[in-house]
Amino acid sequence: MNVTSREPNTELLRRRAAELRGRVVLMSHQAKSAHLASSLSCCDVLAAAYWHVLRIDPSRPDDPRRDRFILSKGHAAMALYSTLAYRGFYSVDLLDTYTRDGGKLAEHPPANLLPGVEAATGSLGHGLPIGCGIALSARIKGEEPFRVYALLSDGECNEGSVWEAAMFAAAQKLEHLCVVVDYNKWQATARSNETLQLSPLRDKWEAFGWDAMEIDGHDVGLLARLMAEVPNGSGKPVAIIAHTVKGKGVSFMEDDNNWHYRAPTAEEVAAAHKELGLT
Repeated sequence: MNVTSREPNTELLRRRAAELRGRVVLMSHQAKSAHLASSLSCCDVLAAAYWHVLRIDPSRPDDPRRDRFILSKGHAAMALYSTLAYRGFYSVDLLDTYTRDGGKLAEHPPANLLPGVEAATGSLGHGLPIGCGIALSARIKGEEPFRVYALLSDGECNEGSVWEAAMFAAAQKLEHLCVVVDYNKWQATARSNETLQLSPLRDKWEAFGWDAMEIDGHDVGLLARLMAEVPNGSGKPVAIIAHTVKGKGVSFMEDDNNWHYRAPTAEEVAAAHKELGLT
């Protein structure tokens, strides 16, 4: 079981996040697939989780003692697949099969096909309820405590199931449960706060009984430190409202919602990799 030190190596984590972004851009180009910008906004969260926070062993993906990470915003599957490959759960070459007929890498994470994928997600609003069930079942069975992390999108917080689960987690005092909200201010076709009034999002989580905080979601060192501190002694589940930029890391994609559905050309891939310091 891999247990990291409390002090993160921020330079390493930044490099990992850049590598993830570069691979995501390439995968989108190769597959002509959507949800590129949504994947780019959460790469810092994934880098912090998988290279500093999570107690995991890629050679034993079903270890009952492992921490669980649930990508509730399943449309960012490219980011999760890249993370698991670079972390050693399976060959990096498998990423070249993304969305191919008969392959394992679907546009949303599948169940029981890939090591490291804890749940089939993408029907938004499901990841946190699943996380609540996993956390509560561990307590009921008296298992060695592990942490459960769920990465949500801001638009996903439109779903009533998110808030049902939030009330449940607070009532059950699931202090080993942590939500990270990728608050990039967009959903499919509009600004998230113009669709439903999410703001003030931290206050909402606090009102539902969580220990909630707002941070720069691209400060990978801070992400790593806060996620590693779960449970943090408050006796409450933890909500990290991570302010992010959709398309982060590639200047011509940042905060441009056209990249929710667009796939890059070969020339745009090369330009993106140059900006990310990968060439």
